[in-house]
Amino acid sequence: MLIVDAVVEAVATADFSLWPVAPPPPDRLLALSHRMSPAEVGTALATLVDYNSRPSTDERPVADAGEQLRRLLQQEKLIAPGGLRLRETDSDVTVSPGCCCGLEDWRDWLGLLEGDVPWLGHDPSPAIEVAEPVVRLWPDGGNEEGTASGPCLEIPVGDLARILHTLSLCRCTAGAGRSGGVFSLR
Repeated sequence: MLIVDAVVEAVATADFSLWPVAPPPPDRLLALSHRMSPAEVGTALATLVDYNSRPSTDERPVADAGEQLRRLLQQEKLIAPGGLRLRETDSDVTVSPGCCCGLEDWRDWLGLLEGDVPWLGHDPSPAIEVAEPVVRLWPDGGNEEGTASGPCLEIPVGDLARILHTLSLCRCTAGAGRSGGVFSLR
């Protein structure tokens, strides 16, 4: 079964004290879902704070969590390191967003339906090939020749369209079985 998660690359939380946080997962990719504990939600918010802190005209230190959240909500655009993670449970192949990929750009995946390949970061450098009727994804296609090799995910274009549509509607984790693209919202 194919599982697609919206993930945030969680920051180190040891020194964060404005609200309860959980330690980041070992791979630092925190799946966003309704199953998150309050402390995991705190970690996701701490990541947003870390990546969206900017000098402001108000140079006062942040007094409390409410003040920090107000400043965060005043941002014109929020960025969140991460993106979409695809895992095929049958083959145990996982394609994760690379460094410098942002969850805020997840809609770039919709371009695959038109043959446009989104940038998924570097180190690792996930590779994508659109070869109707499937899309192939490799965990790291960053070899010297620029061609991907090794195990990959193959997703029928029609299934990918349904998965992305489901994600856009409910902003949740979606899964699709190989037999007919049935979704298992997690």
